[in-house]
Amino acid sequence: MDLDTSLKKLFSLHTFGIKLGLENTIGFLDHLGNPQQALETIHIAGSNGKGSTSSFIASILQEFGFKVGLYTSPHFVKFNERIVINGKQIEDEYVSEFISSNENYIDEHELTFFEVTTAMAFHYFKDMNTDYCVIETGLGGRLDSTNVLNPLAIVITSISLEHTNVLGDTIEQIASEKAAIIKNNSQVFSGRLKEQAANVIEQKCKETNSILYSIKDFIIESDDQIRLLLDKEKQIEMNPKLKGIYQKFNAALAVLTVSKTFSFVNEDKYSKGIANVSMNTGLQGRYEYFHKNPSIIFDSAHNPESIENFLIEFSKEAESYRKRTLLFGAMRDKAIGEMLQMLSRYFDEIRITDIQYERAARVEEIIEVGKKLNITVIPVIEHSKFVNSFTTRPTDECLVVVGSMYLLGEIKQQLLVGVA
Repeated sequence: MDLDTSLKKLFSLHTFGIKLGLENTIGFLDHLGNPQQALETIHIAGSNGKGSTSSFIASILQEFGFKVGLYTSPHFVKFNERIVINGKQIEDEYVSEFISSNENYIDEHELTFFEVTTAMAFHYFKDMNTDYCVIETGLGGRLDSTNVLNPLAIVITSISLEHTNVLGDTIEQIASEKAAIIKNNSQVFSGRLKEQAANVIEQKCKETNSILYSIKDFIIESDDQIRLLLDKEKQIEMNPKLKGIYQKFNAALAVLTVSKTFSFVNEDKYSKGIANVSMNTGLQGRYEYFHKNPSIIFDSAHNPESIENFLIEFSKEAESYRKRTLLFGAMRDKAIGEMLQMLSRYFDEIRITDIQYERAARVEEIIEVGKKLNITVIPVIEHSKFVNSFTTRPTDECLVVVGSMYLLGEIKQQLLVGVA
């Protein structure tokens, strides 16, 4: 089976949607010889900041000389982005061979896309003899396919209202779902959490006899500067090149996790590990300038908390533009109305578009939400052509493409292959 055929097969598994539960994953991993049991892992859950924090941790460990696997989702342009070792994506041939070898089992048990992809990542990391693996959850935690690990450390980045139809409609319920990745006698690291979420995490740590390290207890914050206390005598200034103070908190959480899990105290390696994420590998879709003069900014803010983080940063340059245009698309289980209200204060024109994904909100649904809020939204049929055409607009205008990573991925993929 060649790569194209393999990927068509893999993406066709979206037909089975999201299956909450671990039975299929456990069965498939058992069929593969339980590769996850050979891995030394750091498991990361959260509503926002998972991807950035995961990348920072992986980069720091690589700077300390380790071979580090990184599993994230979703991808922007190419499937292989999800499974990476020391910055190098999984080989096409490995993907093809894995799908071909396990096609009968996948069909017989009607495995989902995420179940197969997660098992593939674990199998690949084992085959490649990684030293450590940084594993990001998909949706939630308790019933997420990645929740089969016995990790060295567990990280909860942030918790906000999301996937309320699946995870619950309160912060406490969502926090409980994500906290379920905490195992007995774990080391747990938490980012900036609302009080309701923090209480749930603290209670879960007590129940599991786990040690909790909260980022608030290890940082010194002054204006826009964040310093992390490595120990009583050593501090590190968080200065990633990525825009947004929230990225400084993500970097601090990554350093805290590595320093307490492995007892490493080399400030230079931490600083280099953080810098490498932004300078060498970059982070797609995190306040990413896709084009300049005019500015086209991509950001994968997809819930109210991440929209707020984006707008705090965007407000610093918003007044420098004569006209500000927004292109927005989101999953239907997100707080679309709340996000539109927040965004409408900063943009002269709001455009909306469809995303080719089964969970995505349709244009008609977003229009109805806009009507109820008295917010005018304008549909865009061919989003990639719209973005491409904006490159010829006056240099004092800007376009912000914000929302689901699936939207950003569709646009990037089409622009890169010249469809637009």
